[in-house]
Amino acid sequence: MARRRYLIAYDIADPARLRRVCRVMEAYGQRLQYSVFLCDLSKLELVRWRADVHEVIDYGEDSVVMIDLGPEGAAASVTQLGRPRDLPKSGPAII
Repeated sequence: MARRRYLIAYDIADPARLRRVCRVMEAYGQRLQYSVFLCDLSKLELVRWRADVHEVIDYGEDSVVMIDLGPEGAAASVTQLGRPRDLPKSGPAII
């Protein structure tokens, strides 16, 4: 199944919703910054992620931004300034 890489960032107004969104995001991707995650998702995972986030956020107060970085494994240009970070590897992780 084809997977795509997404950069997802959020700004959640309520602390309780923030914790719930954080748990959702941790289930689907790897944290790059406090509220920024890198996710490799299949079409089905993307649909499930959207449903999970939809159940948590308040559309009048919260914001979630998803940037499609293209197919998993495709060359994406990532520039870092300041303290370097280890970027997550492409593909599934076995824990």
